[in-house]
Amino acid sequence: MLRLITLLAFAGLACAQSSAAEPKSLALMDCELIDDMRPFASEQARREVDQRIVLITAELAKELERRGMYRVLERGSAPGAERIARCWVQKVSNLILNINIEVRNAATDETVYVKSVDIRGNTDETWLRGVRRLVDNIEERRHHLR
Repeated sequence: MLRLITLLAFAGLACAQSSAAEPKSLALMDCELIDDMRPFASEQARREVDQRIVLITAELAKELERRGMYRVLERGSAPGAERIARCWVQKVSNLILNINIEVRNAATDETVYVKSVDIRGNTDETWLRGVRRLVDNIEERRHHLR
């Protein structure tokens, strides 16, 4: 009898741990751009930045999902999401940019956390490196568990 109780206790503990480890669902909105100098940029430069916005939105979703931090829902789909993330890039110049994310509780609309990372350079690689560093920071500080 004692053996059965012990076995049931361990099974209950295992179930509790596995459900606690389940990542929260996240509705990730498309990243946005803040660039006051955009009207003065060439058409090619605007296209490149637009492509980078799409690139980092996809990379952010991929990294959050791959690392098991969130279960990322189809972009823009908020019904049933536990968290909603808004991402934006502030372009100060071609040399100085920052990538930001704000994650809110979908039920209460309270901010869970806000993170930012500065990047130097306006290339696909610098933007991607910035997104990965942003996700590293969230993971290291365990913000996704809040």
